[in-house]
Amino acid sequence: MAGRVAGKVAFVTGGASGLGFAAAKLMTAEGARVAITDIQKDKGEAAARAIGGDTLFIEHDVSSESSWTVAIDRAMERFGKINVMVNSAGIAAPDGSIEQMSLKHFKRMMAVNVEGTFLGCQNAVRVMKNNGEKNSIVNISSVAGLVSGWQMVCYSPSKAAVRLLTKSVALHCARAGYEIRCNSVHPAFIDTPMVQSGIAADTDPDKARKRLVRMVPMGRIGEPQDIGYMILYLASDESKFTTGAEMVVDGGCTAM
Repeated sequence: MAGRVAGKVAFVTGGASGLGFAAAKLMTAEGARVAITDIQKDKGEAAARAIGGDTLFIEHDVSSESSWTVAIDRAMERFGKINVMVNSAGIAAPDGSIEQMSLKHFKRMMAVNVEGTFLGCQNAVRVMKNNGEKNSIVNISSVAGLVSGWQMVCYSPSKAAVRLLTKSVALHCARAGYEIRCNSVHPAFIDTPMVQSGIAADTDPDKARKRLVRMVPMGRIGEPQDIGYMILYLASDESKFTTGAEMVVDGGCTAM
């Protein structure tokens, strides 16, 4: 069905590549106008051209409150509204065990993954609550926010925080009577630059990729569109009774 998000305006962080890019491209194809943001200016501008349609790129650091103000103002000036906020920007490295990681690395992970998502939700509620339309916030968490590992002392807590932040925002908006839903998406291993860089950094990249594949019951690493379609569903009014939910897209990893 064409036009699943026709008439909506989406704001997608981390849109220069990976999950953000996949989601922005799908939403544009389904009728949305989209603002993508990223700290990577050249890649972001190229991504906006590749997405096509009425797509705006904004250079944006999600960990900076002032950068959020500028980015939201630019999107509002261009489009007049925002109906969909996709908090996709995030980092996964460096990470390791509790004995390996420094407080500096832990704070950086929290600044991008948690504070960035907090600011995204806060700004989304601010501009959505009085627009008279149905709105959706989609926060990208991870299966690492549901289960952890011995070398995930930074990433796992950050994604677990996104999970419960999402529920708090969802309950607040419902209680306040706002037409704003808020849900989290929990991918497993997806073939994005983030995962690719982790594989490439291994002493044996081929073995590293095969190791990840073995961990997925469906026998493959996911594709960005696998997550993009879930984001598209949550952005659309098809999910109008879904809020505070954890949408797990992991090839069966957490079923074991």
